[in-house]
Amino acid sequence: MTNLEMLMSIGLMMFATMLTRFTPFVIFPDHKPVPKLITNLADKLPYACLGMLLMYALKDTKLTVYPYGIAELSSLILITMVHFYKRNVLLSIGCGVGLYLYLINVIFL
Repeated sequence: MTNLEMLMSIGLMMFATMLTRFTPFVIFPDHKPVPKLITNLADKLPYACLGMLLMYALKDTKLTVYPYGIAELSSLILITMVHFYKRNVLLSIGCGVGLYLYLINVIFL
């Protein structure tokens, strides 16, 4: 890739990023109320995204083959318990990932 091509690529990425960041402020200015559809989507979309991420993470779990999804289930339970106890997303995810990696690399080798 030449220097010109790299500069053009960086410029296009910068433009695309700025476009996605600034467009909502142009479409929904402060002096106008936000449409109910957008407010409804803003309320429900994070939960839908988390559900899709969970399904994507668990799609290859085989419940009929050893270790029968025990590592995944144990990690999900730990993540839930730590999150309800500490209310810290990074801590709960870190504990769950640590447990999962320990289980698949040491216990269920």
